[in-house]
Amino acid sequence: MTAPLQRLTRDLRERRLTAKALTEQCLERIETSENRLRAYRIVTAGRARDAAGAADLAFACGADPGPLAGIPVSVKDLYGIEGLDTFAGSVKAVPPAWHAEGPLVRRLKNQLAAITGKTHTVEFAFGGLGVNSHFGTPMNPWDAVNHRVPGGSSAGAGVSLVQGGALVALGTDTAGSVRIPASMTGTVGIKTSIGRWSTEGIFPLSPTLDTPGVLARSVEDAAFAFAALDPWVDETPWEFVDRLRNDIGDRPVLGQGEKSLWQDCQAGITGVVETALAELERAGAVRVEASLPEAADAQDLLRLGNVVSAEIAELLASEMPDWLDQLDPLVGSRIRDGGTISAAEWLARRRRLDRMAAAAADRFDDCDVMVSPTVAIGVPKLDDVRELAGYRSANLACLHNTCVANSLSLCALSLPAGLDAEGMPVGLQLMAPHGEEEHLLAVALWIEDRLGTPAARLGQAPAVSAP
Repeated sequence: MTAPLQRLTRDLRERRLTAKALTEQCLERIETSENRLRAYRIVTAGRARDAAGAADLAFACGADPGPLAGIPVSVKDLYGIEGLDTFAGSVKAVPPAWHAEGPLVRRLKNQLAAITGKTHTVEFAFGGLGVNSHFGTPMNPWDAVNHRVPGGSSAGAGVSLVQGGALVALGTDTAGSVRIPASMTGTVGIKTSIGRWSTEGIFPLSPTLDTPGVLARSVEDAAFAFAALDPWVDETPWEFVDRLRNDIGDRPVLGQGEKSLWQDCQAGITGVVETALAELERAGAVRVEASLPEAADAQDLLRLGNVVSAEIAELLASEMPDWLDQLDPLVGSRIRDGGTISAAEWLARRRRLDRMAAAAADRFDDCDVMVSPTVAIGVPKLDDVRELAGYRSANLACLHNTCVANSLSLCALSLPAGLDAEGMPVGLQLMAPHGEEEHLLAVALWIEDRLGTPAARLGQAPAVSAP
């Protein structure tokens, strides 16, 4: 169960492990902890068992359906899955057009991955803390006493991994919604470049900025899952991971100079990340001053609502007006703000995003990746962000650094840097140019090989996650 995907997938093929046994372990973890952790909107145990059984039969016959055959995977409840309603975190199911499966879910099913269920999301994915007033907020497993937020909007995704209910989790990222939950739950999350993976079959928050992504228990697992799902990778995930480990050499160059990614972070957060970067420098990494002035522009645009609030407001007004009077109060006020933006202002913001992305593309000449804390603040307690007054400032702080990659059309990844003074995970964010996921993952693997996997660096999560 704790073994990396590379080993588990080989064990399945060599019949040292059955998909049925692996899936049953994950379903048992869900059954024994879900009442408290609440990662899932719906658990699809029967479907998972059927897929696992089919995978075992295929392996027994000498067939190989695909790299993720028999691997338990959770799916964010923005993705359509045939035969299941999509709620997108809302009080009722969204229209049937968004229940249809897209390419990513079809790849999972074609490979006979064991989909364990649909995980909770912030309503319409519009929030970075993971709070949902309709269904309840998943509990961050790292605090067994206080109910802390799990990060959002892929709120249940990271929890499902720490819980042990899945080994891979599908999420989405519009301003940080894969990397924030990864940071807050001590897992790894990769946000793909805009256009790298299709958003077909995913309920849209912002057609301009939405990107699919993957959360996993380690960088190695994230790279394996990425290769298994990516339509552009033309080698097996086993070959892909092995190649990436040889792509960087001994001295990756980490760009750290952009002040806007550091100056508003809590001291306890920057201290943890600085410690990790110092370790990497001693291990051979090179740290350089690398400016990214467009980051501050992206953060300013976030405070205005970017184009996101306008785009979700227009969608609801045009296609789903019956939902407007039932919105989560923490989401509804910001959506209503977006509805006041004129078409001229939306177009101006789109042009601004294009200019920023074009300028940012030239900022990586002197470094492999740019590094920063993933989330600028410690993991909030739910009681502190239940109401709008406390929620707004914490939500902006969570999105402060992650929104930069989306607005500047970059790919990005979060991996654990360590624990803060309250014993909660702190993420290290890596950003790379558009379309450079392979290079991003190669650097991340180099870092993980020196800092240790999340389990090794952070230790075990509290007993609340155990069966």
